[in-house]
This record gives sequence, C-alpha cells and structure tokens, in this order.
Amino acid sequence: MSAASVERPHDERPLIAEANRLMDRLPGYRVEIIGDQLLVTPPPDGPHAVVLTDLMLPFATAGLHGVDSKVVQGIGLWLPTGTEDYAIPDLAVVDADFHDHLIENNSYDPVCFRLVLEVTSSNWKTDLKTKVASYAEAKVPVYVVVDRKHQRVHVLTDPIENEYATHRFHSPGQQVTLPDSIGAKVTLDVAEILEAGRAKRTPEQS
Repeated sequence: MSAASVERPHDERPLIAEANRLMDRLPGYRVEIIGDQLLVTPPPDGPHAVVLTDLMLPFATAGLHGVDSKVVQGIGLWLPTGTEDYAIPDLAVVDADFHDHLIENNSYDPVCFRLVLEVTSSNWKTDLKTKVASYAEAKVPVYVVVDRKHQRVHVLTDPIENEYATHRFHSPGQQVTLPDSIGAKVTLDVAEILEAGRAKRTPEQS
C-alpha cells in the first residue's frame, strides 16, 4: 500500500526544510536526503545533459513514454532509509499513474518506479555506493549507472535488503539489453553512451 499523500508542516521536518532552503539559495543544485544526511550536488556539465537526452530516446522509442509508463527526469523518490529521506535520480521509468503515489516534498512512492538511472559526475561515489543501498532498500527493480569515471555502464537488478543480488557492468563495444520488467525491450550501446558523456577538453587543457 502506498503512503498517504500528506504534506507535513516543515517545522516538523527540519531536514526537508533545510533542503528546500538550500535549493532556494542554490538554483540548479540537486539537494537530497539519504541516511538522514543532506547531499548537495552542483549542476552537471553539458555532456551529462546530452547523455540523458540520448538515453531518453531509446526508452521513448520502445514505447515506455506512453499510456502505461512515463520516462521522467529529476522527480523525487521517497526512501525507506530515514524519516525524511528522498533521492532525485537523473532519469526514471515510472508507472503512468505515478501522480497518485505522491508522498511528500515532490517525492513519490518507490512502488511506481520501474527503473532509476544515474549519470555520474563529481559525486560518483554516491551513485556507486550510497544510492545502491538506498535504491535496493526501496526495492527499485532496476538501477542503471552510466559510470563516466570508470567508463562503463552498470546494471543492477534483484534488490535484496540493502544491496542488489545481480550487478553486471558493461564496457565499450558491448550492447546492454535491460530487463523486460521495465515494460519493453531496450538495448543500449555502451560506447555511444559513454562517448556522449565524455567531457570535452578546452584548448588550455590539451
């Protein structure tokens, strides 16, 4: 059963109140609460945004942005890891009725998430460690990480407690077919994704 969609007064939610103040003061930053800790991530670079757009295309082409499901960026996922915990994945595939599963602070019940995806930036350790445990505890069926730091794509499935029983990583030259549980067949080209996300050097850096 989904949690009731009730906004609690923010004076009863001190971390959420502080998170919202930070977002007001730091436009473009992503503020999350995981393990009762505030995580503040600077705005991503241009290649990060390109990767997300490139990834949305195969999901949409497969029909996942339609009547039964939606492909969305930057919506909150309410976590069971703390009393005010929520994460904001870069990309998600959710049930089309996700609006009915609003819990609090623009965050939704994980029951409506079929897949979450993160593209690493300076916070790559958060995506590869902290969020693995959090998304597993939330029982998100599929977690994909575009790991720009180590140049590979991780696909994690079968959440059990605070970890995923299956964790496969894929290198350039490989194709990744995501689990059917997301609602359609989606195959990703690892080399194309990583190349799109590669930060371009300026003449001064060459």
